[in-house]
Amino acid sequence: MSEAGKSTLTLALSKGRILEDTLPLLAAAGIEPKDDPLKSRKLRFETNRPDLSMLVIRAADVPTFVEYGAADLGIAGKDVLMEHNGNGLYEPLDLGIASCKLMVAGKPDAIEQAGSRRLRVATKYMETTRRHFAAKGQQVELIKLYGSMELAPLVGLADLIVDLVDTGNTLKANGLVPLETIAEISSRLVVNKASMKMKAGAVKELLAIFEQATAK
Repeated sequence: MSEAGKSTLTLALSKGRILEDTLPLLAAAGIEPKDDPLKSRKLRFETNRPDLSMLVIRAADVPTFVEYGAADLGIAGKDVLMEHNGNGLYEPLDLGIASCKLMVAGKPDAIEQAGSRRLRVATKYMETTRRHFAAKGQQVELIKLYGSMELAPLVGLADLIVDLVDTGNTLKANGLVPLETIAEISSRLVVNKASMKMKAGAVKELLAIFEQATAK
C-alpha cells in the first residue's frame, strides 16, 4: 500500500466455504498469509504485506468486527450482511465468490396444507425472514434453528424454512422444493466507515487490488 505503509489494515475473513473461496482470490491479489488458515488454529495471521494482517472468525461475527473497528475491512456473505443490517459499514465490492441463493423452501403443498392458520417458518435468518414476509403483508411464526433446517418440515416443527440453497440436492433428498427466492447471495467486501475516512489511501488501494483480482 502507498504512503510508505503509514496505514496498517486488518482484514476479517469468514471461516468455512467463504475462506476456502477467498484464499485463491487473495493469492490473485498478491496477498498470502504466512501460515495456512485452513490448517492453523490461529485466529490472527500476518501476511506477506507488512501493512496487512488477517483475522479468521465466524461468518456471523465479521460485520460486527468491521462495524466496531476491530477490523478495517471484512469479507462476508450477503446473507450475513442482510441479517446484521448494520449502519457502520460500506459495501463497495461484490467479490462474486461463494454464490448461492437465500430461499423459502418446504413441501410442495406446504402453504395449502397450512390453510388459514399462521405459517411457521424455521430459519437462522430471523430478521431477514421477518422483513421478507412483512413486506408481503404476511404474519408468520418464526422458529430459530442453527442447523439441520430441512428436518423442520419433516417432523412437523415448521411449514417452511428459509435457508441458503446451492445445488438444491439436500432439499430434494428430503422431499422439499424451493418455493421463493429472497436474495441472490455472494461474498462482499465491506469496509468500516471510519477506516474509509481515516485510512482512505490504504483502503482505496486495497479495494483496487481486489477489483483487479475479481476481474481476472
